[in-house]
Amino acid sequence: MTAAQLRVLRAGWSALGVALAAGWLLVGCAASSGSGDQITLYNGQHPQTTESLVSAFEKATGITVSVRNDDEDTLADEIVSEGSRSPADVIYTENSPALEYLQGKGLLASVDPSTLADTPSRYDSARGDWVGVSARVSVLVYNPSLISESQLPTSILQLADPRYQGELALAPGETDFQPIVTSVARTYGSAAALTWLEGLKANAGSHIYPDNETISDEVNRGAVAFGVVNQYYWYRMGSELGASNVHSKIAYLAPQDPGYVLDVSGAAVLRSSTHQAAAQRFLAFLVSEQGQEIIGRSTSYEYPIASGVATAQPETPFGELQPNSITIPELGDGSTAISLMQQAGLL
Repeated sequence: MTAAQLRVLRAGWSALGVALAAGWLLVGCAASSGSGDQITLYNGQHPQTTESLVSAFEKATGITVSVRNDDEDTLADEIVSEGSRSPADVIYTENSPALEYLQGKGLLASVDPSTLADTPSRYDSARGDWVGVSARVSVLVYNPSLISESQLPTSILQLADPRYQGELALAPGETDFQPIVTSVARTYGSAAALTWLEGLKANAGSHIYPDNETISDEVNRGAVAFGVVNQYYWYRMGSELGASNVHSKIAYLAPQDPGYVLDVSGAAVLRSSTHQAAAQRFLAFLVSEQGQEIIGRSTSYEYPIASGVATAQPETPFGELQPNSITIPELGDGSTAISLMQQAGLL
């Protein structure tokens, strides 16, 4: 082999080496950047609300979200059981108690301050470990053919009045009901709350249902006179059935009544998450103007509470609601409500 040929051969090998090195570098970079490009979401929110948010987030960021749906209490208990081994990066719940429960266990990471700044602080974790995303309010759904609005209770305590025996529908297993029980207990004491729950059980009788959707459906078809739900269940039912098939209405309890409770849906990043940056981006998206517009225009009928966005749906404006003044920390982790309902034989 001549010296010239040797120089050509060496140049070829050198070029090949550079190309291979560059190739490995690209593969390594791709693997590195891709490590944060997928997160696992434990979703205790309604799938209708979550699906559109996840789809828009994935499109905007390129981050893939693997969603696991279940009841928020079930997911919270699993996270506690899984501990640092939990595959979850984010948990998204219907109500604040599940998040407060996980916060109390020290399992949540601090939310980026810029994300918290998008939501009024009264709707966020007092410790900054989760962020409020949307809200709903408790109402009475009733069938006018069975009970007139003037005959409805105006106070949550009146639901235990014997005159409503056989007319009340209840879903004590719904996590939405826990904040109402907690509010009653904080206002009147645990003993009075227990007596009240026993009265509710007697009045509901065979009309104890698994969830608020069932309450809304049963009241609408005339199987029971009225029940306690969050307002968005009735609006959502109407959008699914059509106005001509809606035979029920909703009514609010007296302003600031302990049963007139504002529930906050929120989200948090798990301290154990190995994709912290991507998970924090998901929380930021939920409370961004784009995320809140999705909630405000969707048929979830929840109230957006961040980034100054208002609902576009035809329901009572958020600013006109007059709920009880109970705070997020006062609603706690739901344990008091669960204990009282167990004592009353409702769980």
